[in-house]
Amino acid sequence: MTSNTLIGGAVAADDLIEDLEPGAPVKRYWLVRLVSIVAVLAIWEVAGRQVNPLFMAYPSDIVHAAYRMIASGELLAAFLDSMKTLTLGFILACVAGVALGLLIGRYRYVDAATDWLVNALYATPLVAITPLVILWFGLGFPAKLFIVFILAVFPVLINTASGVRNVASQLIDVGTAFAATERQIFGKIILPAALPFMMTGIRLGIGRAIIGMVVAEFFTAINGLGALIIKYGNQFETAAMFVPILCLMLMGVVYTTIALRFEHWVAPWRFTDDE
Repeated sequence: MTSNTLIGGAVAADDLIEDLEPGAPVKRYWLVRLVSIVAVLAIWEVAGRQVNPLFMAYPSDIVHAAYRMIASGELLAAFLDSMKTLTLGFILACVAGVALGLLIGRYRYVDAATDWLVNALYATPLVAITPLVILWFGLGFPAKLFIVFILAVFPVLINTASGVRNVASQLIDVGTAFAATERQIFGKIILPAALPFMMTGIRLGIGRAIIGMVVAEFFTAINGLGALIIKYGNQFETAAMFVPILCLMLMGVVYTTIALRFEHWVAPWRFTDDE
């Protein structure tokens, strides 16, 4: 065996080791994401300048409008107001959805008593009852909170109940055979098995919660990011109107990322180093 062969084999082995490093796929993943973001912004900037400003704004113009709104304090106040409504309403929806979903999925009589109501409310276009909710709660914070809650709770509830129903009956039979209490069955068998369904429902609920928040603010048009969209839309300031829209997109991304991190924390066995 020649020295060149040995050197070539060593180089190939080093390349293989580098490819097996767990950090390499992650770096490439973030590089692809960064390149895609830059490409979309560049195309948007070039194409946006070719369109009438009344119909489309481009990123640099939106950044200028955002700076003006931040300097005046208008954007921060609206963002915090929307965040308060979204966060509290979404947390309440997750708690209620998981609790009710566990009960409905586990106990047949609870399912028989509530299944028709859940299906009817979920199929109803709840946005259409927003004027009625405003009549009940007024134009303030309680009305927006209720709308966010009622739109976000059903994806969490339905997915949690489906997760409980999909738990293998053999697992529950084993727990019962070993004299496990109902609390132990819930905590050590049902919850871990139904967790992927719960997290899917929570991630779906994020989008529904944001929709509910914006719809409520459209109807009230008093404060929040939705009110800013209405205000600048009526004034035909397209760049300024895009600022709260992008803030809503950012809120959705942040909340989804938090949900994924939470899932990594509570169910690490579902993920591998390659993901």
